[in-house]
Amino acid sequence: MTWSGNARATVRRRKVFYVPGYDPFPPRRYRELYRREAAEQARLSGFSIDLRAGQGGRESWQVHACIDEQDVESDFEVLVWSDIVQASMSRGILATYWQLVRTAWIYVRSGALWRLMRLRKGPMIAALYPIGLLLLQLVLAVLAGWAVGRGVAAMTGIPLLGWAVAVCVAWGVLAGFRAIDRRLYAYYLMHDYAFTARDGGAYPPEMEARIASFAERIAKALSADWDEVLVVGHSSGAHVAISVVADLVRSGHVAKGRGPALALLTLGQVVPMVSFLPRAKRLRADLVCLSTCEEIAWVDISAPGDGCAFALCDPVAVSGVGTARQRWPLVLSAAFTQTLSPERWRALRWRFFRLHFQYLCAFDRPGVYDYFRVTAGPVLLRDRFAGRQPSRSRIIAPLSPHRDVA
Repeated sequence: MTWSGNARATVRRRKVFYVPGYDPFPPRRYRELYRREAAEQARLSGFSIDLRAGQGGRESWQVHACIDEQDVESDFEVLVWSDIVQASMSRGILATYWQLVRTAWIYVRSGALWRLMRLRKGPMIAALYPIGLLLLQLVLAVLAGWAVGRGVAAMTGIPLLGWAVAVCVAWGVLAGFRAIDRRLYAYYLMHDYAFTARDGGAYPPEMEARIASFAERIAKALSADWDEVLVVGHSSGAHVAISVVADLVRSGHVAKGRGPALALLTLGQVVPMVSFLPRAKRLRADLVCLSTCEEIAWVDISAPGDGCAFALCDPVAVSGVGTARQRWPLVLSAAFTQTLSPERWRALRWRFFRLHFQYLCAFDRPGVYDYFRVTAGPVLLRDRFAGRQPSRSRIIAPLSPHRDVA
């Protein structure tokens, strides 16, 4: 599963397509994150990097970098699906509790939950967190309503009034928790997992349409004058990126030795949360397609310190669709405990959601993986990691209970 491509080529012009995870925020957030963290990495590593507005407005930006004494122009474009995320999050309190019941049942009934727990405990704790917190909020709301309602009934001698007050108080407590969810993330994560499980692992129609539009945009780039077209998928955006690139391969837009080099970089992926579900046939077929494709390079980066990702889990192998011909992805560790100084690691290790975004940020002790050298440096992804062996800690046990493909 190592790349044995041609001689190392220099990148002068690169097109980067970034697929965010389940995130309701606009692409401006990622532009400003890149601006801030690129400047910090440049300061730490001794190269220069400059960001300016792109021609695509808020969804794009351009980067000029001088790394290893070579000038590189990179054009970034965010493949936006935040509107779909926002629509899936427009659920009231009762609807969210119904999502909780339905999503839990899907994972239990399909057998996926038990297999996922055997794979990695960290992301499963993250998955159970919103369920536990929402149930705790419900218990506290009921207890508060019962206590106040009981007191009102005792004072007035009107039981019916006590019941009415109890319902109002309980609802008020639930609404209060909902109002501060920006700090708790319970509703946000519940919507995330519910969206994934809604169709048993199959992409909903609106997502399939968006994937098709993403593929069209990348196909245009593959016919333009770029040295490399790099698709980056983070978190839930990783499996979206996998499906987009697989569609490009199947449609014949990728040809070895012709046009820009096409590369896929997946970061902090949660592929098993989808691929282990019964109706994820399309995604499993996409994994098969890319795993043996000679025309692309696919590198998967994660870190055991990231409790929100299926760290070092080969998404093809654990989904049970690996074959003897598998060459991708190259699974490597970002090794947070080594690439972050002890002081920085101590500051971040319990900030789980911040750590999940560390792949897009500066490292004060950069190692094999450096987001800014990958996306703005003079080396193709395939050449940067050529000859490297997969992480010795990677997990390849085929644990998915469902392995059929479309």
